[in-house]
Amino acid sequence: MKISVELTLTPLHDDYEPAIIHFIKKLRSSNLKVLENPLSTQVYGDYDEVMQTLTTEIKEAFELIDRGLLYMKIVKSDRHNYEPHF
Repeated sequence: MKISVELTLTPLHDDYEPAIIHFIKKLRSSNLKVLENPLSTQVYGDYDEVMQTLTTEIKEAFELIDRGLLYMKIVKSDRHNYEPHF
């Protein structure tokens, strides 16, 4: 089953950029389709592969920060080709 996941990592401290950059680079190095925009990162792929990768990378990201939030939305379909029709 294919899924699309939107992630927003928000470290709760002043020097937040290195943690976010590290997290995105780790996702990019996976076998998953990864797209970024200024507000979030989207990951697309097979459910088991996406969730296994996210479990590992989220844990590592949390170990590198003192406090933080991760917002995650999951859609059951591959939406990487989505284009608005309006």
